[in-house]
Amino acid sequence: MVLRGASVWDTTETPAAPPAAAPPQTAPDTTPDEDRDVRRRILRPYKVVLHNDEHNSMEHVVESLRKAVPGMTLGKATAIMWEAHTAGKAVVISCPLELAELYQQRILSFGLVATIEKD
Repeated sequence: MVLRGASVWDTTETPAAPPAAAPPQTAPDTTPDEDRDVRRRILRPYKVVLHNDEHNSMEHVVESLRKAVPGMTLGKATAIMWEAHTAGKAVVISCPLELAELYQQRILSFGLVATIEKD
């Protein structure tokens, strides 16, 4: 039996059609500042506030802040610790409520005192 036409062993392929051109990108109707205002209205910011206490060492506070808040640098954690130590309290971060609650719980888990306030 002889097969006519393309065989299973035929490796030549027909060229595929070129992909359709993407529609041109248009500039958004809003500016980055307007976007930020919209996000702030939708996701109102809350402050996580660290309070001074007489039980934890300064080193413990700095290390706890660095572990509790992602991206917290040594310098930023030290500045927050010092402000809380000298002024009685310091803002750790300002973010949407759900994240503020997460960061507050993390800070509390290290034995520190933290509250949440509207920004």
